[in-house]
Amino acid sequence: MILLSLCWYCIFQAFVLLIAANGAPVIITKLLGNRLARPIDNELVLGDGYRLFGNSKTWRGLFSALVFCAAAAILLGLQPVTGILFGALTMIGDLLTSFIKRRLGNVESSRARALDTVLESLLPLYLLKEPLALNLTDVALIAVLFFLCEEFVSPVLYRLNIRNQPY
Repeated sequence: MILLSLCWYCIFQAFVLLIAANGAPVIITKLLGNRLARPIDNELVLGDGYRLFGNSKTWRGLFSALVFCAAAAILLGLQPVTGILFGALTMIGDLLTSFIKRRLGNVESSRARALDTVLESLLPLYLLKEPLALNLTDVALIAVLFFLCEEFVSPVLYRLNIRNQPY
């Protein structure tokens, strides 16, 4: 009975926003290489000897996520501000993940299976569930779909030379 309450178009919209936010930095990096890639952490090293976030977290990637999500929101019939907020929350989740991984001693761009997708998906989905007309079941379903997409699509994108790592 709980599956009947799912809004499939709402799930589709949120999933597309999640893909736009996470795909934007990858696409921009592929197009621009290292041009304009200024690290968000300004190469700050903390007392534990690790960078705050790392070289792969750039202002260019952050802004590209905001622009791609705003454009995707417009195309999906959502308010652009919803897309911008979604992109910002996704990138905040991604930055938190990088921060946690650095504190755990993981090297930059290392894999931490579920951690790599949990914060960047759940943060925007949960905090924007009302404007996106999602319920908690929808949020959980989208997070699982995103995790599976990262697990199975990322290796394909790597083989196609779109991603730098197979995860």
